[in-house]
Parts: sequence; structure tokens; C-alpha cells
Amino acid sequence: MSHLVETMAYAGNTPWHGLGNHLSSKQPLETWLKEAGMSWQINESPVQFAADPVDDQRPIRSFPEQKVLYRSDTQEALSVVSQRYQVVQPREVLEFYRDLTERSGYELETAGVLKGGRKLWALARTGQSIALKGNDVVNGYLLLATSCDGTLATTATPTTVRVVCNNTLTIAVNGASQAIKVPHSTRFDPGVVKKQLGIAVSQWDEFMYRMRTLAARPVKAHEAKDYLQSVLCEPLTDRPERNNFSNGKALNKVMRMYEGHGRGADLEAAKDTAWGLLNAVTEYIDHERRARNKEYRMDTAWFGQGAVIKQRALSTALRLVV
Repeated sequence: MSHLVETMAYAGNTPWHGLGNHLSSKQPLETWLKEAGMSWQINESPVQFAADPVDDQRPIRSFPEQKVLYRSDTQEALSVVSQRYQVVQPREVLEFYRDLTERSGYELETAGVLKGGRKLWALARTGQSIALKGNDVVNGYLLLATSCDGTLATTATPTTVRVVCNNTLTIAVNGASQAIKVPHSTRFDPGVVKKQLGIAVSQWDEFMYRMRTLAARPVKAHEAKDYLQSVLCEPLTDRPERNNFSNGKALNKVMRMYEGHGRGADLEAAKDTAWGLLNAVTEYIDHERRARNKEYRMDTAWFGQGAVIKQRALSTALRLVV
């Protein structure tokens, strides 16, 4: 599916995914709903079928255990789910941020839909920020995303964005993501999620302390290669003495980025450090990894295999400073 720029919006600078309609800052949520392509509802309908589609006289039957979800604006079907599936509406995704933006200093920066409306998300800057050596600035964000096809629980994720390259990384402490997940078998309660996030967001200082330790950890050439192999490459055989590795092109590209060709690679905090290695991987996933289009790259970088690789890159980097 080609990317649909009319289904995303952003405020401020062009976001890392490069998609969307530009808004001036501090727009009301009603404007965000319209410009982000989220001013529609997820409707439900019973599953019905014809036992013999060739025979027009056969009655239409129902399958009560499941329901069809579809868009109210286009009538396009989104998915078939169980009757227990709890839908989170596009408006609810943005309403989650209303009190945060009005009273807690948050500011919406991007929002929209992916895959024709099957995934919905919004990203707001929290106001937290820190500068590593050489003015390598990292800002704090909160991502809320959900799906209506069962591929993603409703998930609130504290996230960081490195300003120089717009790389995104999920905050994780002691090897565990700080994301709060609400399965679709449970009703989404924004108040409960925000209480849980109060603990997660407070982990910002500890997480950034660990990023400082990465920036202070020098890396030798052989360590860099070993790190990238463990993060990016899968062995082709189960016999180590005969192994080559898949994904060698990605490894070579990320190594070049780490060695000075990546955004911010020459900053003091990143040059020849574990922090630089981590950001070479996240930059590759967010900006350089092959994808059908920008929408697809964004989807995998936040919710798919790209996100898994970035978390593996983080945990592997942190092992360098144990």
C-alpha cells in the first residue's frame, strides 16, 4: 500500500518519517482529528454469509461469535474480530492527550493512521530533555498506539528522539520496556494507563543516566563489528566454524554510518562510543532500511521487526557497560 500523507499530521519541524499535513503549534484536538485523518469512527456489523452463494434463494446466515469492523466514512472493512474485541476509537487516541497538553506541558507533534485505518497513533513531546557530551540532545516523548485488527494492543510507550537525526528509541530500564499495554479483551481506561505511566515516565532520569554511560564507553574496532553482528546478523548454519552471516549488506552500511557517515556520528558523545553504535542502528532502522515506502518503514520501526532490532541494539549496548 502506498503511503497516504493525508492521514497524518505534524506540528513544528518535519518529523523523521517525512509524512503528513503541517500544523502550527498548539492546535486544538478537533483540528488534529481532521488534519491527521482521524475524524471517523470504527463501526461494527455482524458477520453474515450465504451457505450457497450461487443460489440466490438461500437465506443469509449470521456468525454471532465474530463481527466486522469498518470505517464510518468510507465503509471500508478493517477486520473481522471476536465479539469480545474492545474497540478504541480514533478520537480516543487523541483525547488521551487532552489533559496532558492542557495542564501537564505535553505538546502533540505527530498523529495519524496506518494501513488504511487498521493502526492509529499519536506522539507528544513530554518536555523532558537532556544534552549529552557535545550538545547531543535527546528529548522525551509519549507514543500512544492501537489497532483494530488484533495486531497491536493499545500501547502507551515512553520514547526518546535524538534531535540531530530524529532516531526513535523506546525507554527501557533493567532490560524491560516501560510500555503500558492494554489488550483488546479489556476496556481501555485512559485514567488507569496514565497512573501506570506516572511510574514509567519517572524512569527518564535513570534511562538517560544509562545513555550517558554509553557515551562514556569507548569502543574498539573489533568490538564494533562484534556488536553489529550480534544485533543485525543471523547465522546461516548451526556450525560456528562454518558460519557466514545473513544481512551482511546491512552490517556494512551501519558500520559506515557509525564510522562517520551517519547523522551526528562525529559528535563527541557518539564518536567511537557505544552510544554511537546504538544510534547507527536506530538511524538505519528509522531512515535507511529498505522498505516499500515511508509508511511501511514507520510501521516496522515502531511496531514491527525494526522495533525488535532497536531493542536488541539497546540491550546489547548496555551489556558493554556492565
